[in-house]
Amino acid sequence: MPGYRYSGSVRLAAPRWDAKSQSECHFRTDSPQGLISWYHVYNMSTDPDDQPFRHYTTKHRIVAWISQNLFDSIVYTVRHGLLKGMKRKGGLAWLPEFIAGSTNTPEMSFWMSRDFNGCVVYDVGAFHGLLTLFFARTARQVISYEPNTRNHTRLLDNLRLNGIENVLVRKVALGSKAGIATMVAAPLMLGGASIESDTVSGLLNSNLTTVSEQVPITTLDDDIRQMSLPVPDFVKIDVEGGELAVLMGARNTLLTHKPQLFLEMHGETVNLKRKNVAALVACLNEFGYREIRHVESGLRIDAGNSSAAAEGHLYCP
Repeated sequence: MPGYRYSGSVRLAAPRWDAKSQSECHFRTDSPQGLISWYHVYNMSTDPDDQPFRHYTTKHRIVAWISQNLFDSIVYTVRHGLLKGMKRKGGLAWLPEFIAGSTNTPEMSFWMSRDFNGCVVYDVGAFHGLLTLFFARTARQVISYEPNTRNHTRLLDNLRLNGIENVLVRKVALGSKAGIATMVAAPLMLGGASIESDTVSGLLNSNLTTVSEQVPITTLDDDIRQMSLPVPDFVKIDVEGGELAVLMGARNTLLTHKPQLFLEMHGETVNLKRKNVAALVACLNEFGYREIRHVESGLRIDAGNSSAAAEGHLYCP
């Protein structure tokens, strides 16, 4: 799903379930132009599955340009989808659904079927707070992570517009270890901001204008302990390739409390997507999660068929 995402991550060149290899940090990497440059700099393979994966369609980019340049400061009431009836800034959800496009997707159906009443929900990769707002309607408390300054500001705006008081926003990235990193992004697609080395190089070597900022990184285990945060019942992780590092940094929480998990799959190529999901499944199994479902197909995922979930989302009840 669109949105900012962040965390520590394996290097994209070698995504393995190996603690010694988890040394890099990663944000969204799905700017099409950035990926084209990344391909020319880093990838000489002729295998189609090694070619840059197009995460943003032309429609996505057009919508982003219109939203940012014509309607960015407009406050409106959402007309459809999970946030129907709520107020927000950003996006074009004030348009009727027949113009904006249907939101009837497997992911949407998944969220509509969930009951978060009384739950503590962690939104790792909150962007403008679209799911944070949805969770906050019924959850007891929501903890949202968003380190990008512009995204963080918009997230706070959307919470204030709706008078929401059961959300704690953390302006910090989650990863496998604490640190500081430079986050680079193309201004039009701030959801694609990244601190992962290959993606940053691709952006900096492209013809795109870029913006950057220093962002702090912590682990979920450390943040829960240091900030005296409530134990999660449900954790959503949408971090454009950094899912594995977020899990590693949440090891104690996951082993001890077994919250439900929802993860979006990412990777710069189809082959990297397959490697990333295989590493995630191995990690989840290591932490005791045996029931892993692919949201889009309904398949039960294990080490033998993990490639079937290379795109889409994983859910661990």
